Amino acid sequence: MWEFCHMSALSVLPSDPSELRPLLHEEVDRLRDENLLLLHRVAMELELDEVTERLDEEFDKGRVEGKLARLPDILREARESLRSRQMP
Repeated sequence: MWEFCHMSALSVLPSDPSELRPLLHEEVDRLRDENLLLLHRVAMELELDEVTERLDEEFDKGRVEGKLARLPDILREARESLRSRQMP
């Protein structure tokens, strides 16, 4: 019975984040301790996905704008500079 009530509650969840956020906080407060670690891992995965997507978009944009064309030369120069500093 609880699963049915829980599932039907999911179908009426608000789609507005400002309304959903307090509900999510309540859900977290009700979670058993052993499930908090799992929830934290899921949240970290979501954040990693978002950051990865933004980085991909920015690299694609930079590539289109030609900003990455000199990258191999910059890396080679930086490596040469590091090697020359390490030599006595």
